Amino acid sequence: MTRRVLITGSSTGIGEACARRLDAAGWRVFAGVRREDDAQRLRAGMSSRLTPVLLDVTDAASMARAARTIGVEGADAGLDGLVNNAGIAVAGPLEYLPIADFRRQLEVNVVGPLAVTQALLPAIRARRGRIVLMGSIAGRMTVPFLGPYSASKFALEAMADALRVELQPWDIRVALVEPGSIATPIWNKSGKAAQAQEAALPDEARRRYGASTQKMREVAEKTGRRGIDPDVVAAAVEHALTAAAPRTRYLVGRDARLRAVLGAWMPDTVRDRLITRALGVPRRGELTEDR
Repeated sequence: MTRRVLITGSSTGIGEACARRLDAAGWRVFAGVRREDDAQRLRAGMSSRLTPVLLDVTDAASMARAARTIGVEGADAGLDGLVNNAGIAVAGPLEYLPIADFRRQLEVNVVGPLAVTQALLPAIRARRGRIVLMGSIAGRMTVPFLGPYSASKFALEAMADALRVELQPWDIRVALVEPGSIATPIWNKSGKAAQAQEAALPDEARRRYGASTQKMREVAEKTGRRGIDPDVVAAAVEHALTAAAPRTRYLVGRDARLRAVLGAWMPDTVRDRLITRALGVPRRGELTEDR
């Protein structure tokens, strides 16, 4: 039987790279996208095996329709793989972050993957398929002003650990992919959103955090430009879906491996000093205007 996989967030970046790689490898790819124009673009560049699926991971009706499209009955039923890739990045100082923005971050990056997994587990069980969660090295080691995004990826770490053991009686493998800096549009999108959010902040917020958040945006833009190709992440996803002995975690990129080591062994106070120096964040007690 042709192997079948659903990939959420397939319109750009890592999701599109996964769709292209698995389509080229002969998989029947169900590519989750949110807009019809993205669906048309993906169809134009793929084989006839690829089927775009309009899927919003925050909408229950959308997920139900996707499950029906894929089908959980019949001879060609089931899924060999589910790649929970859809995600957004919310940035900004936590002191002034609108709670609605934080909820949106968690809804898309944490609640969404669980809801999709629940909806598709009957299809996964039908073929003893595998589940891949797209985490991030930010789920092990965060930096200032990316607290919302990192919180969502920390949560995926816990979800992967729990699902991996809960689903093992049915031989359903669960893997977490943790990329470092990847050349993907997510950071351009989050940067534009952060600029709009900052423009709506009160004057005191811009006075307190404006210089630091600007420095963080510059660092993020530079990091994104020198990030590795998304296909490197797609290769890790393919291994997680096909290897006889897949790993439980895939660190992708040299910076991801370095940050993992630093996060595991470096004392918090030392790490804070390094981040402060690298990002130009004011040192402890340096700002005294509110005292």
